[in-house]
Amino acid sequence: MTEFDKGWLGSGRLGSMRVYRSSEENMLCLFDCGCRALSGILQGSNRSRRWYSIADLARKRRTAPPVNPGRGKPSTTLAWWRGPPPSAPLSTTPSLCFCIKGSVKSKDLKADLLSTISPVTVTEIRQYLRSKVIPFHDGYSCLHVPSLFVGKVFDTGKAEKETFTLFIDKTTGQFLCKETLLEGSWEDFQDCVEVMQKEGRENLGPDVLLKVPESDWERSEQEMDLKEVQQIWNKAMAFADVEEEETRLVKAMFGITKVPSLTLKKLSVKYFKPTKSLVFPWFSWRDSSLKGLKLLSAEQDGRQVNYVATTLPKPSGYHNLFGLHVLTRKDTALVLTGKETDCLAVTTATGLPCVCLPRGVSCLPPLLLPYLEQFKKITLWLGSDLLSWEASKIFARKLNVKRCFLVRPGDQQPCPREALAMGLNLGKIVKSAIPASHKSIVSFRQLRDDVFGELANVDQVSGIKWRRFPDLNKLLKGHRKGELTVFTGPTGSGKTTFISEFTLDLCIQGVNTLWGSFEINNVRLAKIMLTQFAMQRLDDQLENYDEWADKFENLPLFFMTFHGQHSIKSVIDTMQHAVYMYDISHIVIDNLQFMMGHEHLSVDKFSAQDYVVGTFRKFATDNNCHVTLVIHPRKEEDAKELQTASIFGTAKASQEADNVLILQDRKLVSGQGKRYLQVAKNRFDGDLGTFPLEFKKASLTFSAVKAKAKLRKVKEDDPAPETPGKPASAKEKK
Repeated sequence: MTEFDKGWLGSGRLGSMRVYRSSEENMLCLFDCGCRALSGILQGSNRSRRWYSIADLARKRRTAPPVNPGRGKPSTTLAWWRGPPPSAPLSTTPSLCFCIKGSVKSKDLKADLLSTISPVTVTEIRQYLRSKVIPFHDGYSCLHVPSLFVGKVFDTGKAEKETFTLFIDKTTGQFLCKETLLEGSWEDFQDCVEVMQKEGRENLGPDVLLKVPESDWERSEQEMDLKEVQQIWNKAMAFADVEEEETRLVKAMFGITKVPSLTLKKLSVKYFKPTKSLVFPWFSWRDSSLKGLKLLSAEQDGRQVNYVATTLPKPSGYHNLFGLHVLTRKDTALVLTGKETDCLAVTTATGLPCVCLPRGVSCLPPLLLPYLEQFKKITLWLGSDLLSWEASKIFARKLNVKRCFLVRPGDQQPCPREALAMGLNLGKIVKSAIPASHKSIVSFRQLRDDVFGELANVDQVSGIKWRRFPDLNKLLKGHRKGELTVFTGPTGSGKTTFISEFTLDLCIQGVNTLWGSFEINNVRLAKIMLTQFAMQRLDDQLENYDEWADKFENLPLFFMTFHGQHSIKSVIDTMQHAVYMYDISHIVIDNLQFMMGHEHLSVDKFSAQDYVVGTFRKFATDNNCHVTLVIHPRKEEDAKELQTASIFGTAKASQEADNVLILQDRKLVSGQGKRYLQVAKNRFDGDLGTFPLEFKKASLTFSAVKAKAKLRKVKEDDPAPETPGKPASAKEKK
């Protein structure tokens, strides 16, 4: 668009929004004078989050805002105003789009805007719907309302809940219309309702634009992905066209020998011969068009077979519930699995409706919840290990525990694919699933299976192992959900650098991580982590930057946009939102003193810190999420090594913590010597000790020293560990 008529449409303002008509495109534009839509440009359709992924940081470099040569300031005017119109079709009635007006006045406007958005509660959503006379049905995880884009929204006379096709998430306020596949934030929903009532419309039409169209390179990337998807799908073979002997070998390779070709045909599974992969399609709910694919390949590693999945589009944009396309509106019970081959096994053995999560046990995107609202009973059978069991309990909270049943892993209840191969009765296993909801008081009889599971799976219970710090595994045994770790060290010893590699190691292994860096900005932190990820400096190898950045984007890593002092409530709200949206299982707060806000001016700083530590402790327990707190030590003499009592504040931080890690740095005293990590508290099994570290400046990484100095365990009642490299008694050495 190039010009707009300056006249008002309707009478005056619609809330805080001005409405203009385009004389050229026959399109309505809503200018948000409060810059509400700016967060949409910077963050996409999810405007309620106060964190962003590494993909957003990388995108800053490639899509910098245009600069006005006259003033030298970035302009927020959208490029497609001046260029060709968006590719979305325009209906005969004017479509709507949400845009912005003005120029950026702050370099950190993104963080400023995001930090002003307050979360919405389900009570507020209900009150708003009632005030606007919009009928709604209270679902399991969403509120069901008539679509704003088709039909009659305010026609309450013939309102039936079965016809409500727009779903509002009770936790975030995000909405999805299954009829048109339009989605947006709670603010978008309110704006749409205001426009409809002001103009007396029955609906807004299916061509409304609720978010800024993609940039040229994003649109080009999507078109390339769809083209590649279609090419692979066309070249893939239906199993009816594959030779019988090859079909038998393929099924044996993927462990689905007992799955008949009829089931594969029913679920539209194909075979891609060039890569010897199974092809699982993603069909659109609206028109059954092909939106994406998942290719599952098998790789031989000695006697073990590893299965590697590749998705198109990439995992962050792949939201397929495999098996959903064959279900009917009359189905009321569902089995939810973590792998496509498990879905095939359940369908073969039981005939029950079954779908598979797009990213296994790592995440249940809230965007998929509306598609599961019709089911009154959902049985989660996600796998055969404790990680799957923990994920089942977390996902049940999102789905509403009242309708969820869980299959407990065990020798006679492995994953569905293995159960089918073993000849077990899958229908009986599904029927024996236990309810996810329980009373506040339980007996040991209800706990005995959980206790046995922990005793029989000690290695899995101990958590995710570090690959870069093997000595840490010997002390802490692993990284576990639901714990609180306190990490401290002298100023200038490299706490942030160490803890970034510490978390990166876990993130590479699939641990969904949220970073809250209140001391250094996110760009600098991301630069450190990217260098550690590449294990080399990239400033003199810029030609390799895009290659490493593309790999780094795929990590489940997110950053809060907070910096400096903030209230504990705003931080906890953001953490809660991230846990719900992306199933975050590890949160890092660096550091506690920098983030503490001004809401505790009436009390002393030690009481305020105790309150904040207690809040993080409760959050970790309630959300089954590991929280790592970086806390500066109190002022000590340089010649003394830090102890647990050296942590700034009262003893509450060390008392609440499950683990206390201290980065000791002797070179700060003598000018020489080594850094070493001390495990000063370990609530899991009590092992304490130290092991040396060596800092490599070229890659900004720490690693275990390969000299004679080794891991040294100490007794819990020892006053202090010796410096690594000094002799210790044989009893204390490992």
